[in-house]
Amino acid sequence: MTAIKSQQTLGSKDAPLEHFLVEGLHCPSCIREIEGALQEIPTIKNARLNLTTGRLAVEWAAKDINRDAANDQVIDTIKSLGFKGYMFKDSPTAAAGDKEGRWLLICMAIAGFAMMNIMLLSISNWAGSDMGDQTRVFFHWLSALIALPTAAVAGRPFYKSAWGALKARRLNMDVPISLAVILALGMSILQTISHAQDTYYDAAIMLLFFLLIGRFLDRKMRNHARSTAHNLMSYRPNKATIVTGSGETESCIIEMLKTDMIVRVAPGERIPVDGVIIRGISEVDTSLVTGETLPVKAQVEDKVFTGTMNISGAIDIRVTALSGKTLLDEIIGLMETAEQGRAKYVRLADKAAQIYAPAVHLLALLTFVGWMVFSTVGWQPALITAIAVLIITCPCALGLAVPVVQIVASSRLFKNGILVKAADGLERLAEIDTIAFDKTGTLTLGQPGIANGNDLDPKDMELAASLAKTSTHPLCRALIVACHERDIPTIAIGSPLHEEPGMGLKATLDGTEVRLGNRDWCHVPKDMQENTRFSELWLKVGDRAPVFFAFQDRLRKDAVQVISWFQKKGFDILLLSGDRPDVVADVAGTLGITDFMGAAKPQDKIDRLEDLKAQGRKILMVGDGLNDAPALAAAYVSISPSTAADVSQNAADFIFQSQTLDSIVRAYQISKSSRRLVFTNFALAAIYNMIAVPFAAAGFLTPLIAAIAMSSSSIVVTLNALRLNLIKLFVSAPVVVVEDTKACCMPKESQEPEKSCCKG
Repeated sequence: MTAIKSQQTLGSKDAPLEHFLVEGLHCPSCIREIEGALQEIPTIKNARLNLTTGRLAVEWAAKDINRDAANDQVIDTIKSLGFKGYMFKDSPTAAAGDKEGRWLLICMAIAGFAMMNIMLLSISNWAGSDMGDQTRVFFHWLSALIALPTAAVAGRPFYKSAWGALKARRLNMDVPISLAVILALGMSILQTISHAQDTYYDAAIMLLFFLLIGRFLDRKMRNHARSTAHNLMSYRPNKATIVTGSGETESCIIEMLKTDMIVRVAPGERIPVDGVIIRGISEVDTSLVTGETLPVKAQVEDKVFTGTMNISGAIDIRVTALSGKTLLDEIIGLMETAEQGRAKYVRLADKAAQIYAPAVHLLALLTFVGWMVFSTVGWQPALITAIAVLIITCPCALGLAVPVVQIVASSRLFKNGILVKAADGLERLAEIDTIAFDKTGTLTLGQPGIANGNDLDPKDMELAASLAKTSTHPLCRALIVACHERDIPTIAIGSPLHEEPGMGLKATLDGTEVRLGNRDWCHVPKDMQENTRFSELWLKVGDRAPVFFAFQDRLRKDAVQVISWFQKKGFDILLLSGDRPDVVADVAGTLGITDFMGAAKPQDKIDRLEDLKAQGRKILMVGDGLNDAPALAAAYVSISPSTAADVSQNAADFIFQSQTLDSIVRAYQISKSSRRLVFTNFALAAIYNMIAVPFAAAGFLTPLIAAIAMSSSSIVVTLNALRLNLIKLFVSAPVVVVEDTKACCMPKESQEPEKSCCKG
């Protein structure tokens, strides 16, 4: 696995990014206010704030600005708008960050207890038709004695937010809520003083109680939805154990590490850096970056990454990437890019909310005026009705409709080893009808394996591998892996080895010349040379006949199943490869692909994709090589494996980390489900407003009912988005051998494996 190079929506070499954390966000209008204010600052080129995560990405207009002063200006601007802002690296911990959640729970308990007592007094008033005037007034004053301090304490989350907004000369959803509570209590006191029949203490406290329930549950749902992406930083250890030049060990903080230092990681510890193992053998849990649940063997020369778990043995690692430049940092950057981006549906929701907010304030004003002009109920009921309209029409459900789905989808994709780079990638992936695959490194692992190992003498493999271990040639590396898999050791070559570039290796062993390389280097007779679709190495020992080592790239273990799944779903499958036509034809036949092209140059791939696009096709391109980058960019949507060349990863919309292709199926399934959930959320928000607004304006809904409905609508769209975690995803079944016939286990639509035998 190679490090992933992120191509961020915001930021560049000349215009770097800084991340902040913003607290106190409740609705889309908060986003617009903060982004708009920040983009008026000359040193800021762009700003993107995520409602669900609270993370703000700021892109500076130039690289050489005073970053400390600029960061302070951003934080001051956020505070001037009534919110709390921090540098992301200085933000409170997760435990401290949930302080608001605990405070909401306390306020909710206070409001609930007070509400029950006030309701008892109110029931006495309602039931006691013969109750005297003095007794009724006494009960009203008792209710006031409970309600006023309760509202002062339990209403603080709303008052504080509303006051911050008003100081910044703006409105948010907590302004009408605070007004509703204060006006209801103020009117109740006037009614009590004038010995009136009705008061609104119970309604005001019940309003607070249900609003607090809604806000608490909404917070819990958001925390749950964003937990995977938001907590990635916790996988990075704060300290590391370094090995000094004298062999001693000492502990240091991560920031003190430098490239090429040696770090020791004990069993059960998370690996603190990206690096290469130089001593030790262990197993590593790589599920953080690959999505694979089974640990993988890690030994000398293997790469390891920050945040993965060392399981069974102590290992020493040479540091290759420092904090801030590790694979984990790049994964976090990709996830933030996907969350911060403005996809098509997000832009649609933002525009709707932007128009919607002033419209509902105007509607509330018209409601009050209408009741005053066309009815005789008086100003108190007219004001109560207008407040109900303000509360019920808050566009929170509309603002959450898309972002919460994006967060849940990105988190589920990440858990399955898939990273989203393009904000609208999921939307486009859900619309594909054609899939074009590259071969080498995509359908295959890009790692040649020995094809004729069973026909070779272990002694010949031992000798060949002993020469090969000094070379970096891919076939030499593959030969060493083959010997390791067969527990064939290597021996020390006493004499110096000579490597002829493009030809091979030679050494003298016990007075006999030994060569490993191509046909010409090993003097292979013409009668032994065959035209073959295999890559090859030859071993020549003295006057003995040369020994032939055949190598073939390995198909990913679930390639047949994945291709079959897409074909059964009605997708057209293409194989476009720059490899030799006979090799491409062989792979296509194994996978059941009838439309394939070999010896394809980059322009050939683009031409084929353009022809299909002209026919109205929406194509997913899956590739990894340098020659695939133009095709990845030209396709409707694209995916690359994590082993891809940097330029291909930069061109792709998704990156999958695992060694299997089932990640592509899962990405498609999640994209389709996400699309359905987004449309469902839009529908739920629209239906809610079409029903609730007329009822509120007509006076059929009290502020209490409006509060319950508004809170419920936000919770409903969030719960609907969390349904994405319940969908069953494709799992490629293991391939077993039964009586010399390859048996493929293909999942049915129900995801239950069905065993069927098929010729390989």
